[in-house]
Amino acid sequence: MFDPSTQEFGDLCVEELTLGPSPGEVTPKHAWALVQQGKAVLVDVRTAEERKFIGFVPKSLHVAWATGISMVRNADFVRDLEAKVKKTDVVLLLCRSGKRSALAAQVAAEAGFTHVYNVLEGFEGDLDENSHRGNFEGWRFRGLPWVQE
Repeated sequence: MFDPSTQEFGDLCVEELTLGPSPGEVTPKHAWALVQQGKAVLVDVRTAEERKFIGFVPKSLHVAWATGISMVRNADFVRDLEAKVKKTDVVLLLCRSGKRSALAAQVAAEAGFTHVYNVLEGFEGDLDENSHRGNFEGWRFRGLPWVQE
């Protein structure tokens, strides 16, 4: 958790937070520190079902990259994103494991978003050797804030 008295987030000092070229990538801790400092907007690109049943980051915006259990690509993704954030905002995209959000970041950049980044590891992380998520990486594994309905 971010400690405002020391300006540190675990081993990450807020003053050292920088972003590379867009589209790019940030770690979950880097993403949360940027959001906490008001320097970025976090957009969850998972389905509404994932957010409802698995959980989500408080105050994150939602723009689905795909919809439903069949994961049909949202043809209006760019338009939906434009309705929630400015093209000049620093936009951090989060999905389950970082794969959909990487694709979404690329598409957003091609559509003119100038500072768009994929949150590495996603909300749950990749599958482990037992085909389970959340055991070695991801937003929740890193102990970052999340809630569940």
